[in-house]
Order: sequence, then C-alpha cells, then structure tokens
Amino acid sequence: MRKEAMIRGKVHKFGNDINTDEIIAAKYLVTTEARILGSHCLEDKDRGFPKKVKAGDIIVAGENFGCGSSREHAPLAIKGCGISCVVAKSFARIFFRNSINIGLPILECSDVDKIKKGDLLEIDLNRGLIKNLTRKQEYKTQKYPDFIKNLIDKGGLLSTLEGKS
Repeated sequence: MRKEAMIRGKVHKFGNDINTDEIIAAKYLVTTEARILGSHCLEDKDRGFPKKVKAGDIIVAGENFGCGSSREHAPLAIKGCGISCVVAKSFARIFFRNSINIGLPILECSDVDKIKKGDLLEIDLNRGLIKNLTRKQEYKTQKYPDFIKNLIDKGGLLSTLEGKS
C-alpha cells in the first residue's frame, strides 16, 4: 500500500498526442538527471512550464499522452519538474510502462475534459478516485494492482530491485 496514497495538486492542462519529443527535446538527452531534464520539461509546448510547476502539481491531458519514441527521459523529466502524477484519457503503452518503472503515477480517466487548467485535484490511488476540489466533482480511474503500487511506493523498478524504500 502506498505510503502517501493521496496526491494533491494544481492542474496543468495539455491536449492530445503530446509526444516524448515535446515532453523533453532530444537536445537534452545528454543526461539522465531528473532535475536537469525537469528544468526543460514541456518547454516547447508551454514556454516557462518548469517554472510554473509547484512540487506536487498534476498534468492532465487528452488522448495518447507520451506517444513517439520510447525514451525513458520523458517521464524522468516530468518527475524531475515536480509533477506528482499525470492523468490522461489514454497513454502510449511504452510511456505508461516507463512511468511506472521510474515511480511516476499515471492514471487513465475518461473525464479529463471536465478538468480545467488551475483546478485543484485530490487523487486517491488506492481507491481509484479523482476529486476535483475546485468544481466539486469526482471521477473514476483504475486502481493499481498491489505489485504496481509497490513499484511506485519504492520509487520505481530499479529502486525496488535494489531493495530501496
């Protein structure tokens, strides 16, 4: 069970088909330092985005988030930027797996169109429930199986294999 099953943060909203090149441009792939990658996260889609993010904020997007190349740098950049969770209508499968592998919670939700930029969300990972505190609405999402919750709790696959917590 996740130590902090609740995630609370302000929404940064994006559309459909946000690809890994837009999440982190290829010119920054010279490092795997999450903090450095995070300082350039989504800068081509939203100038100054990393400076707008407060630790714990949430990205909400449309369909096919994380499409494109299979680079692990994309979820690292998101996590390094301070984003605590990504909620989208759908994800590219390799991006979904890479996110779980680094311990970044990502959730599919069909109701993302009801969520607006700046809304305050509270996400209960254990119940699969997203509360929009700004609009006083609730949306359902999938609950993670215990083994995925364990990976996220420990910071990802490598940390789990190394026995870190």
